[in-house]
Amino acid sequence: MAKEEGIHAVVSDLINFLNASPTAFHAVDDAKKRLQTAGYQQLSEKEDWELKAGHKYFFTRNYSTIVAFAVGKRFVAGNGFYIVGAHTDSPCLKLKPVSKVVKGGILEVGVQTYGGGLWHTWFDRDLTVAGRVILRNQNEGSVSYSHRLVRIEEPIMRVPTLAIHLDRGVNDGFKVNTQTHLLPILATSLKAAVNKGASENGSVESGKKENDTTGSSNAKHHPILLQLLANKLGCEPDEICDFELQACDTQPSIVAGAAKEFVFSGRLDNLCMSFCSLKALIDATASDSSLEEETGVRIVALFDHEECGSNSAQGAGSPVVLDAMSRITNSFSSNSMLLKKAVQKSFLVSADMAHALHPNYMDKHEENHQPKLHGGLVIKQNANQRYATNAVTSFIFREIASKHNLPVQDFVVRNDTACGSTIGPILASGVGIRTVDVGAPQLSMHSIREMCAVDDVKYSYEHFKAFFQEFSHLDANLVVDI
Repeated sequence: MAKEEGIHAVVSDLINFLNASPTAFHAVDDAKKRLQTAGYQQLSEKEDWELKAGHKYFFTRNYSTIVAFAVGKRFVAGNGFYIVGAHTDSPCLKLKPVSKVVKGGILEVGVQTYGGGLWHTWFDRDLTVAGRVILRNQNEGSVSYSHRLVRIEEPIMRVPTLAIHLDRGVNDGFKVNTQTHLLPILATSLKAAVNKGASENGSVESGKKENDTTGSSNAKHHPILLQLLANKLGCEPDEICDFELQACDTQPSIVAGAAKEFVFSGRLDNLCMSFCSLKALIDATASDSSLEEETGVRIVALFDHEECGSNSAQGAGSPVVLDAMSRITNSFSSNSMLLKKAVQKSFLVSADMAHALHPNYMDKHEENHQPKLHGGLVIKQNANQRYATNAVTSFIFREIASKHNLPVQDFVVRNDTACGSTIGPILASGVGIRTVDVGAPQLSMHSIREMCAVDDVKYSYEHFKAFFQEFSHLDANLVVDI
């Protein structure tokens, strides 16, 4: 197998995916390209579906959620769906609808916090912007609108810390005020004016309204920012109708550590699990014979908005998974009752990164549940259903690991510590599907710069691939509800 500096090919490919995916939109775009290269056909939720056994498909929703599936050649309506679910979003700073802020002769960018980030890690980083833009296109008198992704590669912004001389007690504890402390600096008013990119006219000190109430982009955002976007998109600034942009770190993802055993990167939570599940599906359906004996449907669902609760049209709390299962089933039979049977035969692996044991904070983990780097996927359990794992679902996942000699670990949060949650309980309760919650161990979760182990990337990919290939046979030999 091809390797790069001794790194497993899967890890090298993960690095490429991470560096291509500064936002959820870009992650979906890269996933789409990978699926098309692998022979997956794109569908539209706005159109009728005509599906065939043995074929591979995908669709996007809002271009921030993507669902890919491969129909087994022996699939009939009423058979199960074997799903790995992850999410494309990560905590970040998103630009406000009116982002133009001017204070003390400095152009700043108004941002809002998205998700539960470690916001102190965003200070003193070289930042840029990326996301999607809605463009107005005029051609021979007709007007149309297009959706375009954009990313400015070079650093254009920074959130500077206050000098210790002006805050002597900062090392005793710094509490970030997310409204006043986190505004990135874009330029000075003087230089922006010299470069004909911005003007003080119409801009205001923080807290005052704009004089221009037309709603145009130039009234809401710094012209120098719009010009940078326009240059990148090859358009004029006034052709930018609207956008969804976020601040992004410009430092690339890398394999690092003295023994080259770690991945240092932003957005490992949860692009690492998104990538491993997607690559596992693609490779588990790559050959002409890979779906020959498959009786079910193999699915990867990568959702947006997990970090803020999944309650959106494209989040795991939406009907997107049930819609897909229903439309696939109905493509092979008009009997609406078969979907209920299919749900009970189905299985979901909710894949979201896990908390690795931190050597400087050993007491933060329960003594018998201390997931370690290089230890393989972590099976998460919680008696209060913050995770959806139970004995049956954990057994199935462990059995697959045992057959392939893959390590697995266990995690239960301390009783005196609040437990996070995932898309697992949301889909388990909303769809009624058997679910196991798992994730690769990592450190620095929700920091602008996270880390995980190279070995765990490989283990995750191999575990998910084995799940797709073997679940049908394993489940056929397991009896629970008679």
